[in-house]
Amino acid sequence: MKYTVVLERESDGGFVVSVPVLPGCVSQGDTREEALANIKDAIDLYIEDCRASGDPIPIEDSCKHMRSSTSSASAF
Repeated sequence: MKYTVVLERESDGGFVVSVPVLPGCVSQGDTREEALANIKDAIDLYIEDCRASGDPIPIEDSCKHMRSSTSSASAF
């Protein structure tokens, strides 16, 4: 499955990354690469938890690719 993630640079350094279609699925990292690796793990855990609890796994209708000076989005 692919999900759009939103990557935002923190004013004091580091990055925060979230998955809009997965409520509460947020991670962070000191570098862009670390934040993206961490969100992949968070997505896996989110899906694992959905399966374990019998909840449906959210499916994104379409992937969006956006970039701005303060944040970016990409699909995993």
